[in-house]
Amino acid sequence: MTDTTVNPQSLPTGLVLAPQLPEILRPVKIRRGFVGLLRGHPTVAIGGVLLLALVLIAVFAPHLGTVDPTALAPAKRTRAPSADFWFGTDVLGRDIYSRVLFGARVSLTVGLSVAIFASAAGLAIGMVSGFIRWADGILMRFMDGLMSIPPILLAIALMALTRGSVGNVILAITIAEIPRVSRLVRSVVLSLREQPYVDAAVACGTRTPMIILRHILPNTVAPMLVQATYICASAMITEAILSFIGAGTPPTIPSWGNIMAEGRALWQVKPYIVFFPAAFLSVTVLAVNLLGDGLRDALDPRLAKRL
Repeated sequence: MTDTTVNPQSLPTGLVLAPQLPEILRPVKIRRGFVGLLRGHPTVAIGGVLLLALVLIAVFAPHLGTVDPTALAPAKRTRAPSADFWFGTDVLGRDIYSRVLFGARVSLTVGLSVAIFASAAGLAIGMVSGFIRWADGILMRFMDGLMSIPPILLAIALMALTRGSVGNVILAITIAEIPRVSRLVRSVVLSLREQPYVDAAVACGTRTPMIILRHILPNTVAPMLVQATYICASAMITEAILSFIGAGTPPTIPSWGNIMAEGRALWQVKPYIVFFPAAFLSVTVLAVNLLGDGLRDALDPRLAKRL
């Protein structure tokens, strides 16, 4: 846009050029891209950095001064944290530092896997239920039946039917989380299917699968991305609970829940056995929740803190 000036002498008789008003508001700076997202929403940056650090710790655990997390050393059991054993040792002499770092692999694997599988299954069920009216009653009644059971009890019941393994834990928690995801997607689709562009697509003769893929699915990505972060955090907590009560991963696999379960009998005299895995679990859940809160504010303009 070019700035044009008007010569006062060229104005018709009786007209006066108005004086230029001073700029009261500063020009709006539009921040775009990934850097703009981080600057505008610091919780995304904080949560992302913490989560990335934990992922790197889990991936490079064998190269961070660790030993075999399952190696027994009865002569070195219940050692306090020191230069030789940074987090101390448990009742069997195993290095807690090594077990905590390797346990990050189990928790992150369970959390990310459940978030992906539950989001994919819930997205498909929610879109079909929200857009196809005759399928809504059948699918949602089945989802309501699953939602009537608390997630942890449903996971325990499913684990009781199978043997303890990481794969079965992921499957049990995923089944417990699918109804909540499908409910969220259904509510979004119910509002989207009444939009004018959907009516226009129907009037043009577009088939239902193409309408769902082209018009409904892209508008459900933002809420699903936020919901996936909360599912990831909830799945890690549920996995720790299952392992703590002995219904999750087998004791031979180091996980934060197993470490805390083995140290609960010595909590009053050896609190560090429970403290370090609990601290890592808390930081991981906090990082995922911060990331989810930041994405919610960034993707939903109604919840943005500032324009």
